[in-house]
Order: sequence, then C-alpha cells, then structure tokens
Amino acid sequence: MSRLTVFLARFIGLFTVLLIAALLVRGSAIVETAISDKPLMFTYAIISIALGLAMVLGHNVWSGGALPVVVTLVGWLILAKGLLLLFLTPEALIRQFERMQYGEHIYLYLAPTLVLGLYLIWAGFTAPTSRRL
Repeated sequence: MSRLTVFLARFIGLFTVLLIAALLVRGSAIVETAISDKPLMFTYAIISIALGLAMVLGHNVWSGGALPVVVTLVGWLILAKGLLLLFLTPEALIRQFERMQYGEHIYLYLAPTLVLGLYLIWAGFTAPTSRRL
C-alpha cells in the first residue's frame, strides 16, 4: 500500500470522525447557520474544489484493494460537493436543506459518514505501507 494512500486514509478518517463528533455535540444549528451564510458557503465551495482537485490529481487509484479505491472515491466526492456548492444558488441550497429535514434526521445523515470515517481510520492504521508515494 502506498504511503500516500495510508496517509490520506488516516487523515480523512480522523478528520471525519472528529467533525462528526462536533456536529453531534453542537447539533444541526451549526449547519443551519453555515448554510444561510452565503460568503461562507462560497468559501467552503472553493476549499472543497481545491481539496477535491488535489486528491483527484494526486491519488486517482482505481486498483490495489478497497482502501485506495475508497480514498479515490472520497476525493471525487469532495470535488463534486465543491462544484455543487459553487453552482447551486444559495436559495436552492437552503430549499434542499429544508426538504431534507436535516435537523430532525441528523443522525441518519451523519451515520454513513461516521462509518466511512471509522473504516478509513481502521484501514489506514492497520495497512502495511511501502516506501513509494
């Protein structure tokens, strides 16, 4: 397994689990506040596009087991999320958020991401690494 794959799995996994823990503690209020802040969402879109592009260009690996493929998919999803946030109007984003009833179903929406984060932590910290990037 490449060192880059292992690093990204550990980094994304730990980041995800810590972020979800904060969201569970603070509830959906923080997300509701962020979505209504147009400059913040634009900044978030730009950061997501930059991170997604960096991952897609630096780690576009579609073979070698589940971990490299999952890390690659996460990179593509981050890029897609950034593009979606960039091109959706703020009003459309708020309408979609309201339709999802995020505040009422926060655990349902956070569960898949938590499972993904836990998998990346486990796989990243148990994977053998090679010397190559």
